[in-house]
Amino acid sequence: MDLNIQNCKICPRECGANRTKTQGACGADEHMRVAKIMLHRYEEPPISGTKGSGAIFFCGCSLRCGYCQNAEISRGKIAGEIYSPSRLAAAALQLQSAGAHNINLITAGHYLPRVKEFLSIAKPKLHIPVVYNSSGYEKAEAVRELNGLVDIYLPDYKYVSADAAQKYSAAADYPEIAEKAIAEMVAQTGEYKEKDGLAVKGTVIRHLVLPSLSKDGVLIMQRISALFPAARVSVMSQYTPSFNRTDYGELNRKVTAMEYNRVLRAAQQLNLDGFMQSRDSASDFYTPEF
Repeated sequence: MDLNIQNCKICPRECGANRTKTQGACGADEHMRVAKIMLHRYEEPPISGTKGSGAIFFCGCSLRCGYCQNAEISRGKIAGEIYSPSRLAAAALQLQSAGAHNINLITAGHYLPRVKEFLSIAKPKLHIPVVYNSSGYEKAEAVRELNGLVDIYLPDYKYVSADAAQKYSAAADYPEIAEKAIAEMVAQTGEYKEKDGLAVKGTVIRHLVLPSLSKDGVLIMQRISALFPAARVSVMSQYTPSFNRTDYGELNRKVTAMEYNRVLRAAQQLNLDGFMQSRDSASDFYTPEF
């Protein structure tokens, strides 16, 4: 894959920006910018464990959803701090020394060349898994570049409807792009595995249930069952509109119990294995301050 950021086509937007001189559609230039590095205790139980996931929150995002829960860092309100690959490798090793159960790269796809370099430095010194936490809006060939460097993939599967994907994320191609990316992730990691209650390998597919889109969520459970039986599923109820008020009235409320339970029932009826959130997760308590 061409990883040249002077005519950047790393993500599905293929904006062609010269990121040595300007920002791409992702909001990133040539520098790898990080908003926060922390032990994160509110991921799925086998990711956070008892001591926390070693979370590295990257600035910018290729998808840039209108309702983004991390809008402060995905939309450039917070510029973050510039990290070289070697400096980030040192930070990852510090997280490992602090007891992190894994190194969790959150929305890193638009920095792929530098992330590969960082992982090539850090991976040989890590005895904990590397987690790649993604919006799902990634080229399959970009994911292929990470083969052997990532142990656990944690992608979103946001939409099965092109209309919803276009309306809320300006990405009508999201459903097919995400399915191809997730297929590559599952092919790399194989069957999901845990050791002593902690995830060590595999793919966990997240779906954040959105207001008025629970029917889409049901269809997504069906797609996961049909296409990705080796993966686990994580059904999430944490959507919190106060993070980023949108122009869409239907999204300016929390998900109802009926909507969330509709998606949960579908997952249960399909015998999908995985995780669910309690309803009180729809709170800013669980989202880091940037």
